[in-house]
Amino acid sequence: MGRLVVISNRIAPPDDKKSGAGGLAVGVLGALKAAGGLWFGWSGDISNEDKPLKKVTRGNITWASFALNEKDYEEYYSEFSNAVLWPAFHYRLDLVNFQRGSFEGYMRVNALLADKLLPLIEPDDILWVHDYHLLPFARELRNRGVNNRIGFFLHIPFPTPEIFNALPPHEELLEGLCDYDLLGFQTENDRLAFLDSVSGKTRLVTNGSKSHTAWGKPFHTDVYPIGIEPDEIAGQAAGPLPPKLAQLKNELKHVKNIFSVERLDYSKGLPERFLAYEALLEKFPQHHGKIRYTQIAPTSRGEVQAYQDIRHQLETEAGRINGRYGQLGWTPLFYLNQHFERKILMKVFRYADVGLVTPLRDGMNLVAKEYVAAQDPADPGVLVLSQFAGAANELTSALIVNPYDRDDVANALDRALNMPLTERISRHAEMMETIHKNDINHWQSHFIRDLRSITPRDTEQRFQKKVATFPKLA
Repeated sequence: MGRLVVISNRIAPPDDKKSGAGGLAVGVLGALKAAGGLWFGWSGDISNEDKPLKKVTRGNITWASFALNEKDYEEYYSEFSNAVLWPAFHYRLDLVNFQRGSFEGYMRVNALLADKLLPLIEPDDILWVHDYHLLPFARELRNRGVNNRIGFFLHIPFPTPEIFNALPPHEELLEGLCDYDLLGFQTENDRLAFLDSVSGKTRLVTNGSKSHTAWGKPFHTDVYPIGIEPDEIAGQAAGPLPPKLAQLKNELKHVKNIFSVERLDYSKGLPERFLAYEALLEKFPQHHGKIRYTQIAPTSRGEVQAYQDIRHQLETEAGRINGRYGQLGWTPLFYLNQHFERKILMKVFRYADVGLVTPLRDGMNLVAKEYVAAQDPADPGVLVLSQFAGAANELTSALIVNPYDRDDVANALDRALNMPLTERISRHAEMMETIHKNDINHWQSHFIRDLRSITPRDTEQRFQKKVATFPKLA
């Protein structure tokens, strides 16, 4: 069995404990430990010097990282990945800032990375590429003669053709994606949106339901909803509280807590969420003085104007809502533009009566799953979840809402705050069954198993050429 080679925009170095906390890192490391192999990606450093790859080996895993120069960082990462693909894939064409030079930089960096990876690949390796930064990466490898099995997993949504086709280089990106052997998506809607986009541009032949050919290239598609480590999260959540959190819990023992945490991003629906909470206070005054909503949203991509705008908007809305509804001794809304360690958040999740997760569009949203896994099974909180998060396809026992409908969210919050214990326990148990079944190890092992089962392209091409030489029957 060949090695596994993982390629992602960023890597989680073995000596950086903080970077290894997220779901991607956990899943990738689990797959690498099982097969042995290489994790290749950007170190996060920016340097105009042409430095060699930095390699670190621990056991059967090697990490190979590189720096980007300032021009490549701006064009590939900031201007195209995060100012074109990210907003478009989250259905925000109004925020797309397409520049031809940025797209050329995106393609240039993908080619550069293929050149850096090429000497590290062995003939029987399988390659697993991650996310929107690397859409054309397989094409660059194929152009260099690489016939290894190459899989791709998209962590964010794939937009419908009406959205995707608005991107000027959409056809080039689509054809490049078909150079992958296996394309994995978070939901069936994302998979079908991709196939609809392909069929709108060329003849798409589908054999069965998951095997396809387009532009003369064979490829497979499937759905692999990413999961978490529920037992690990439960262990972190159940441990003793730090002194300050214990004091806060004691002070708020008669207050029901609504809690949300995500990075500051326009896809998360934070302004809409603040207005929905205001609707709750307006429609259900019996909760005044008895609830508190805490929103943690650390800054991300702070140099981008759209992110600066949303931060200012949230600060303004939080002040207005507290000014309107606050009382002496009661502040209804706490907005914290700060980063907290993940292990602390798991403990906070456990003592939150309501988890409020209402993105406008999200590939999966692991926070929803983490909130459920952190709960005390004997006295769990209630998850209020957007219908536009991929997690809503699995966590069907949550209170599913339309984040654009503030009254719908307000009504769900009121229902969650008043939900009887027996119903809370039942809903939590149903969601935990799904979370355990589709955990992070199932995600990575399912994808790797399917990728290994695909016939390598060089073998398939040789077979097709051989068949072509057979004499035809009269």
